[in-house]
Amino acid sequence: MMSRPPQETVLGVAEAETLIRRTLHPLGTERVALGAAAGRILRETITAERDQPPYDRVMMDGIALRHGAPARLPILGTQRAGMAALSLTDPAGCIETMTGAMCPAGTDTIVPVERITRVDGVATLESGYTPVPGQFIHRRGSDCRAGEALLSPGTRLHAPALAVLAGNGVAEVAVSRRPRLAILSTGDELVPVDGPVRVWEIRRSNEEAIAASLVLHGFGQAERFWAPDDPDATMAVMTRALAERDVVILSGGVSMGDFDYVPQALEQLGVRRIFHRVAQRPGRPLWFGLGPQGQAVFALPGNPVSAMTCFTRYVLPALTAAEGGTESRAVPVALAEDAPRLPDLTRFMPARLTHAASGQTFAHLLPVPTSGDFNHLGSTDGIVEIPPGDAAAPAGSAVTFHGW
Repeated sequence: MMSRPPQETVLGVAEAETLIRRTLHPLGTERVALGAAAGRILRETITAERDQPPYDRVMMDGIALRHGAPARLPILGTQRAGMAALSLTDPAGCIETMTGAMCPAGTDTIVPVERITRVDGVATLESGYTPVPGQFIHRRGSDCRAGEALLSPGTRLHAPALAVLAGNGVAEVAVSRRPRLAILSTGDELVPVDGPVRVWEIRRSNEEAIAASLVLHGFGQAERFWAPDDPDATMAVMTRALAERDVVILSGGVSMGDFDYVPQALEQLGVRRIFHRVAQRPGRPLWFGLGPQGQAVFALPGNPVSAMTCFTRYVLPALTAAEGGTESRAVPVALAEDAPRLPDLTRFMPARLTHAASGQTFAHLLPVPTSGDFNHLGSTDGIVEIPPGDAAAPAGSAVTFHGW
């Protein structure tokens, strides 16, 4: 039996987060093709390739004319999108235009097609209609000027950001390298999702939830491992999981039971313990350390609600910070009802969000009887963080929400 270290000070939630952020090594940078950049963290400044729009752009189908022209104008040509600008040779005439086309030289006003009639090559303005000079022309450079910064490092590349890259000729972009991830579940009671299950066994749900969250938040696929409640087997599997990984996420085996071998196995493998135990419920046994090659090791409690709480509150923000991301996953919301507090522990409670007509977001709590009761989490959006206190936090109080 492995010897157990003496108990150490239990950290507060903010202290634990600070230690993780200070300890984690930043991930490197790589260049990827535009088609592979979705969801990645940008690591360079993107500037405008040229003025946008790059020309005076027609905003409406209709006719282009010089302001002050008569109400009846011969149509002297057609300006389509994707062709060089025509020139208006007769100030008493007009040129038919299409949305997105260059504004013809010699014109300064667009009249929409709804305001004209066309008969035998002549456009007549609607009776009583007076166009405003410059109307329906999107002026060159009014969106941005060449060289203007459009995207900053730390931006997660969502759909509009990819449009910016494409529109400015960025076919290859510098992004944060995705972390090489491992998920390790421990416990004799765990069986595969698709295998038979006996009365005393449970299926490996934690690893599925963690793996799915990693993919949904842009971190890619993780390699998965499992270890039984055996010290030698635990050491062997952990050795494999630590090999060539940036981050190892363990589930189970971090409490103080006789078969909780994870902390001792990690230390024997040279993983330096940064902390073990946080003053919170659920998830108090959370363990965090740094491997001999700089691997970040998060050992989460095995109970499903505890595991997802710790993963959502600590691991996801830490990975985002290591990638250089600037977005915050923690958002303020208001409690929809009174929330019980604990005198000395931060309390995390599953919650479902609703949005009032006023624009305020409310968190509706869904208490779970135990940290093993995960079957109702599917109807929640995340967890709220309720600071310690002697009295309940009243409805309407501001709390921090962490989305799944």
